[in-house]
Amino acid sequence: MIFFAAAGVLFLVFAVSVIYDRRLVRNGVYLFFALVFTAAGTLFALAEVSETAAMIVLVLAVGLVPLLVLVLAGFLIANGVTMLRREGRRLGNLLSLGAGVGIIGFVVLWVLANGIDLALLRAFVGAVGSVLTYVSFLFTCFLLYSVFYARLPHRRAVDFVVVLGSGLLGSRVPPLLANRLDRGRTAFEAARAKGADPVLVTSGGQGPGEDLPEARAMADYLIAAGVPEDRILVEDQSRSTEENLRFSSELMRERKSRYRCLVVTNSFHVMRAARIARTEKVTAHVIGAPTARYYWPSATIREFVAIFLAHRVLNIGICALLAAPQLLVLL
Repeated sequence: MIFFAAAGVLFLVFAVSVIYDRRLVRNGVYLFFALVFTAAGTLFALAEVSETAAMIVLVLAVGLVPLLVLVLAGFLIANGVTMLRREGRRLGNLLSLGAGVGIIGFVVLWVLANGIDLALLRAFVGAVGSVLTYVSFLFTCFLLYSVFYARLPHRRAVDFVVVLGSGLLGSRVPPLLANRLDRGRTAFEAARAKGADPVLVTSGGQGPGEDLPEARAMADYLIAAGVPEDRILVEDQSRSTEENLRFSSELMRERKSRYRCLVVTNSFHVMRAARIARTEKVTAHVIGAPTARYYWPSATIREFVAIFLAHRVLNIGICALLAAPQLLVLL
């Protein structure tokens, strides 16, 4: 069947692309369409057995979409309230709340546009709907591949385990950073158990409100947990993920020109960190540390927005092309 054939080709393209470079975000697009064609092929195969059963499945799938949208909006709003209560009123903590309110707002506008004979409102809703469809597609691909990438095994021996900083509270390592350090120590000990002798790299400079460079506090935390001091390398100048990886890479190359490393961050940050590692030409696989469940939605949205804007020319251009036909009808 043509759908299964197309799915097979897409899965092959996906597999080849992952083998070529597992850090490519576009791998998610191949995986998404491969799954879509598989689902379509399965539906048509079911129709050959029973058209009634296939129609029931199709109606249920289509009918569930509005319900799932409303459930998602409610979840995001509830999560946003939790984020504000636990993490404070910072812009990054408003993302899930904003997304949930935005979904409800669009649904209200869509209902109004279909009930009121107002060309301007229909054109606006059509334009916004086209853009949201594209952004939702990209987000689904990003989320799908993030889950897949996080589960990819890393069996090769590594020379370094790099733990990315995430901020101190004065001189104290907060839970988010402690999770990264604990995950890095676990990876370090697992590598040593297999006969390797890696070095742990702590990466992070001194930011506002911090009493010392983050990497120094991270190193002290690891030493207190039993990591030998002579197996820790401190990179204390970076202020961003890009600088974390760039400056750490310079230190690693000084010790070994052709190195392999694991990069440790939090689970929500894995895909973007992997993309940045590729951009900075760091030979690394990125692994994630556990993150509090309530923190994950807003953090994931933030990571997606960062990747979306990293390709802003292409993405904003496509959004403009999708919205233009809806708005041009008013001219």
